[in-house]
Amino acid sequence: MKWVAVFVAAVALQRFGELAISARHARRVRARGAHESGAGHFPLIVLVHVLFPLCLVAETALLGATPGRWWPAWLALWAGAQLLRYSAIHALGDRWNVRILVVPGEAPVQSGPYRFLRHPNYVAIVAELFAGPMVFGAWRTALLITVVNAFALRLRIRAENAALGGGAD
Repeated sequence: MKWVAVFVAAVALQRFGELAISARHARRVRARGAHESGAGHFPLIVLVHVLFPLCLVAETALLGATPGRWWPAWLALWAGAQLLRYSAIHALGDRWNVRILVVPGEAPVQSGPYRFLRHPNYVAIVAELFAGPMVFGAWRTALLITVVNAFALRLRIRAENAALGGGAD
C-alpha cells in the first residue's frame, strides 16, 4: 500500500503542476485570440482523472490488489507513456492545454510525435491510465478507467478535430 500512496502522490503532483502550466498557457493563447471549443465534455475528463487515483487506492486497500509478476513491464509502459506525453506537451509549446483552445490562423503542430501520430497525448494518457493500475495488479481500475476514458476521449477528439477544422473523426 505504501507504493500505491507514493504513486498516487506523484501522479497528483504531476497533474497539479500540469494544471498550473495549462493556466499559464491559456493566458498566453487567449491573449493571441484563442477561443475555447468543446467545453461541455470537460467535466467528464476531470472525472476520469479524479476517479483514477480513488479507484486505484480503493482496489488495493479494499480488494487487496497486489502487483503481479509483470509489474516491471507495466511500469515500463507507464514510464514510456510519460515520455510520449511530455514530448507531445513540449511539441505543442504554449498551445498545450487541458482545454481545447484554438488560436485562429495558427496551423496544427506537425513536429515531435505529431509527425507520426495525430493525437500522441491521448495515446499516452490511454497507456498511462491502463498501465498505472496494472503495476499494482489493479485490473478492475484499469478496465473501469479505460472504459470511462474511452468515452471521454471520443467526445474530446471529435470536439478537437472539429475545432481544428479537421471534422469529427
